[in-house]
Amino acid sequence: MSESRPPFPPFTRETAIQKVRAAEDGWNNRDPYKVSFAYTADSQWRNRNEFLTGRAQIVEFLSRKWAQENEYRLTKELWAFEHNRIAVRFAYEWRNEKGEWFRSYGNENWEFNEQGLMQKRYASINDLAITENERKFHWPQGRRPDDHPGLSELGL
Repeated sequence: MSESRPPFPPFTRETAIQKVRAAEDGWNNRDPYKVSFAYTADSQWRNRNEFLTGRAQIVEFLSRKWAQENEYRLTKELWAFEHNRIAVRFAYEWRNEKGEWFRSYGNENWEFNEQGLMQKRYASINDLAITENERKFHWPQGRRPDDHPGLSELGL
């Protein structure tokens, strides 16, 4: 895998949006190993109450996460950006092994190195139980279609 991931900082509005969509696409494909290469080898994460360092821990975390979160579908939206930092808000829907549905809402703060790899990721996330009828993300597993509404369009 390449040790660079365009677009590179400093970000413009256009390149920050590209970076957000690339991250969304990667996570929706649910390949922990492939996703880990968007991060530096020593990337530091806080995800809820877990603290991770490095790609091996990222792969382990994502493998565990996606084994528990069935039918995972994610939408991210740019909130703000400056130089090598991007803030996003997101929502994802998933169901547990009992068939109960959830929508998880959150915010992430990202910091990138000069090669466009994420070196820091801070995520705050809350889960909301929903019914299957309340779901809003109905595309086939994988990348969100370009014509599917985003968070703002869905009123989320």
